[in-house]
Amino acid sequence: MTHIVHPFSHRLGITRDWKSRWFGVNDEYKAFLKSDIVIRTFLDKRLRGSHVAGVEIERNAKMFRIVIKTARPGLVIGRAGEGSLKLKNDILKEAARKKVSIPKDFKLDIEEVRSPESSAEIVAEMVAEGLEKRMPFRSVLKQTVEKIMAKREVKGARIAISGRLGGAEMARYEQIRRGGIPLQTFRADIDYARKTARLPYGAIGVKVWIYKGQIFADNKKKSLAAQGVNA
Repeated sequence: MTHIVHPFSHRLGITRDWKSRWFGVNDEYKAFLKSDIVIRTFLDKRLRGSHVAGVEIERNAKMFRIVIKTARPGLVIGRAGEGSLKLKNDILKEAARKKVSIPKDFKLDIEEVRSPESSAEIVAEMVAEGLEKRMPFRSVLKQTVEKIMAKREVKGARIAISGRLGGAEMARYEQIRRGGIPLQTFRADIDYARKTARLPYGAIGVKVWIYKGQIFADNKKKSLAAQGVNA
C-alpha cells in the first residue's frame, strides 16, 4: 500500500477548511452526508463545461446554503437569473428522486473565480475537454501548464494523465511538471483536482497539482477568508 495522502485532507485545519460545513448527530449525520453526496454528484454532471472550481455546502438549524464557485457565472445564472432558478428547482427534483430531504427555501449562491488558470478543478476540466476533442495529449499538457505558470501567484504545477493515450492499445502514464510541488510541507498552498475524460476507446484520468506558495501565520487568515471562511 502506498502512503500518498490527499493534499486537502493533509492540510485540513492548517491552511484548508472543510468543503461541507455542518454538524450532525446519529441518524442526522447519515442523512446530511447522503444529501451532500447526491447534490455534489448531480452538480458535477449538470455543470460540466461551466468551469466550476468547487461546491461548498453549509447548514445549521435554520439555514441551508450551497455555494458554487465558477469561472463562468453568467452561464450558470442565465438571463435575469433564470438559470440559477432552474438549477435550484432541478436540485430539489433530484433530491426528491433520491429520497433525501433538502429545505425548499435553501440559498443558492454563485461566486465568480477571478483566476481560473490557478484553480486545479478548472484546469483539470480544461485538460479533460481538450482530450475529449481529440487534441494531441502532449500539446494539451504543454499548453495548459504554460497557461498555469503565466499566473504570478503560481509557483509550480504538475499535470498527470493516464489511460489509452492517443488510442493506443496499452494504457500508460504521462505527466508534465514545472516549478516545485512540496507535497509534504503543511504550510504549502497546494490546489489539487481529479477529473475523467470520457473517450470512445476508454476513460482517461486527469490529475492536477498547483502550488501557490507558502502560507504563514500572518497570512493564514487571508487565505481562509479567500476560501470563504470566517477566521
